[in-house]
Amino acid sequence: MRQADAPPSARIQAIAILLERGWGKAVQPIAGEDGEPIRIVIRPLNDVTDLDLTPTGKSAGLVN
Repeated sequence: MRQADAPPSARIQAIAILLERGWGKAVQPIAGEDGEPIRIVIRPLNDVTDLDLTPTGKSAGLVN
């Protein structure tokens, strides 16, 4: 932050990082759809049916 030959954007980023380390990051609220609280449902895996685990959500073309 004190290097005069550094670009201004890098100096500002260094200042922001130092402030976050000294004072902590600002609280960021987390909300679900329509501002409602997030609801987490944990179920046993055997309760899930017709689950497609392929990365793209499409059939991987594997033969049983």
